[in-house]
Amino acid sequence: MTATPLRIRKAAVLGAGVMGAQIAAHLTNANVETVLFDLPAKEGPKSGIALKAIANLAKLSPAPLAEKSLGAAIIPANYEDDLALLADVDLVIEAIAERMDWKLDLYQKIAPHVSKTAVLASNTSGLSINGLAEALPEEMRHRFTGVHFFNPPRYMHLVELIPTKLTEPGVLEGLEAFLTTTLGKGVVYAKDTPNFIGNRIGVFSMLSTMFHTEQFGLGFDTVDALTGPAIGRPKSATFRTADVVGLDTLAHVVKTMGDTLPDDPWHKYFQPPVWLKGLIDKGALGQKTGAGFYRKAGKDIVVLDLQKQDYRLSEGKASDEVAAILAIKDPAEKFAKLRASADPQAQFLWAVFRDLFHYTAFHLADIAETARDVDFAIRWGYGWKLGPFELWQAAGWQQIAGWIAEDIAAGKTMSSAPLPAWVTDGRNGVHGKAGSYSVSANAEKPRSTHPVYARQAFPDPILGEKFDQGSTVWENDGVRLWTQGDGIGIISFKTKMNTVNDHVLDGIQHAVRLAEQQFRGVVLWQPNEPFSAGADLKGALSLLQAGKLAEFEAMVANFQATSMAIKYSLVPVVAAVRGLALGGGCEFQMHSARTVAALESYIGLVEAGVGLLPAGGGLKELAVRAAQQNPEDPFESLKKVFETVAMAKVSTSAIEAKTLGLLRKEDIVVFNAFELLHVAKAQALAMAESGYRPPMPARAIPAAGDTSTATFKANLANMAEGYFASPHDINIASRIADTLSGGRVERGSAVDEEWLLALERKHFVELAQTEKTQARIAHTMTTGKPLRN
Repeated sequence: MTATPLRIRKAAVLGAGVMGAQIAAHLTNANVETVLFDLPAKEGPKSGIALKAIANLAKLSPAPLAEKSLGAAIIPANYEDDLALLADVDLVIEAIAERMDWKLDLYQKIAPHVSKTAVLASNTSGLSINGLAEALPEEMRHRFTGVHFFNPPRYMHLVELIPTKLTEPGVLEGLEAFLTTTLGKGVVYAKDTPNFIGNRIGVFSMLSTMFHTEQFGLGFDTVDALTGPAIGRPKSATFRTADVVGLDTLAHVVKTMGDTLPDDPWHKYFQPPVWLKGLIDKGALGQKTGAGFYRKAGKDIVVLDLQKQDYRLSEGKASDEVAAILAIKDPAEKFAKLRASADPQAQFLWAVFRDLFHYTAFHLADIAETARDVDFAIRWGYGWKLGPFELWQAAGWQQIAGWIAEDIAAGKTMSSAPLPAWVTDGRNGVHGKAGSYSVSANAEKPRSTHPVYARQAFPDPILGEKFDQGSTVWENDGVRLWTQGDGIGIISFKTKMNTVNDHVLDGIQHAVRLAEQQFRGVVLWQPNEPFSAGADLKGALSLLQAGKLAEFEAMVANFQATSMAIKYSLVPVVAAVRGLALGGGCEFQMHSARTVAALESYIGLVEAGVGLLPAGGGLKELAVRAAQQNPEDPFESLKKVFETVAMAKVSTSAIEAKTLGLLRKEDIVVFNAFELLHVAKAQALAMAESGYRPPMPARAIPAAGDTSTATFKANLANMAEGYFASPHDINIASRIADTLSGGRVERGSAVDEEWLLALERKHFVELAQTEKTQARIAHTMTTGKPLRN
């Protein structure tokens, strides 16, 4: 397959509601110029509705914009005055309310203004895509498709692509590449059936859970304790998720299923339970109204108790027997015990899984091309660790199928519909070496051959999938240096949370030396998030408590030596960052020749939070950069980074990390984390091709000097007066200021990197010996939270 490039310079989003505005925000994150349309406002500026929605983006949590100022780039528009703006738009995404008549009216209104080459897409969550296409002029239908983003669009990996009978393959291929690389999404093709794949299966699972909650007489909080992380699903579980989504929104999706799926054998369950209707009638719609299944009472979370018709303290948990069953590692044993147990909670869980498996198998042929599409839709759209088919296969396909058939025969299931014949045709599951099962082909279909996926050496694996782990060149207890045979070495850490200990420090230095001899470049990349949670505090604290100060100082010096080995390597070292890059992890990427960071990278020098300051070369590097940016007066550039470090700020995205000074302007932001390694290797090769040399050692760095330190300290005194900072906070921040400013030297004095590194070490070691810092470290290690002392 050759993908026709879909060149999207400019996009338009129709509808400035919750989804439309956030889709516009994410397009803007990706540097796509975007026009946001809505109805003309009755008062004030004509595009007031769109303007208000854009302003609101900065207030939403989690943040739809990767950096607050990006909202200013979205162009507000209205359907009365601004339809001419559609003439040079390459992609139009309609995201208005789920009313077929309103959508059809809007399509007729915009059709004369849209260019003949533009792609049109609807973000409907369940209306017929073929039905919508009929409102378009014939010559536009081949460029129309469904593109269903999940909420919130920046963070949810799933996008469902729903072609019509007429959509051109080239349009779909181009859109798939754009969604995957530019917007960072996981694309799943869905058939044009109500609610597509994700919501069809996901909402059925919620309805089935609600039905069995009532059947087994369990509390909403107990069900949430059972259907969250305990079974590999998000913390919000079932009823908390309903509160977050909005009970009215959930009821609307359920109504769509009831209205559009009259022949579904489970049809009688496609209505909200009486108690859900009751909450909606009262206006208790969940999080947005402050009450739903749960609400806050002072500091407590209270949950609705159906028996008492009132809220009570939320304290539901798994019974001892069920907690023990759920802790079993072997899925086959776990499911056997759930089914055999007399505990109502175990019976409830078996019933919920059984009916989910039954429903998903029955409808696979109607809703998706392969079982892989279903599993990915549920994993990426609902945050489950495993999709329904993966769970079933892991637990023993034929054994589970037999039990489902027995329960159907005994009248225990929600529907008496038989399992499809393919389920029991002697197979051991739906995912195998050749691919995933397709009912229409009656065969296993491999993954897509679309060229965009050649950029993912390690895509999200489906059950049983293994990818080439490359060949190991060298390893120790801390790191592995390996290669895929393309001239680039890859360094990956082997510690928990990819923290940094002596083995990692020594390992990186040795791996860099080997890379200089054997490779053209080297990439720091972790197979799993995070990039690195920073230094191993446990090892550092034990040295301090044992009074081994010389060894502690040597460890700090070794940390700095590792950063410098990265910076001055003769081959380019590219840091490929995703997830957390804190403390030492942040310092390693600062010293790399280039950082390639996934959009969702949370980068920060957070040492102040544990009573220390960055001493892996981070402050030294910030001082060097400030001097390079503004040699006459480095203080100007230091002001912002001082606040970043002293307040232990962590970026909310890779884009924000640039504004905080933790990434460089030339560092690269990648939207799809599965493409990170590909892009990082390409960068390393490009740098090698252009004759890479490490920077010259910085020997004459103009320091901001003691006047800079004095200015910072004056500001800190004001903070102390206002009780915004404790005396120990002020002590830490003063030492950060001293190091960034180059110590007690006159403004403009030339210092070198060694001088700045020595300042870092001195302050770090002195702080580490204080009682308050040791208390902070110990508190963070035991609670995971910072201590203010």
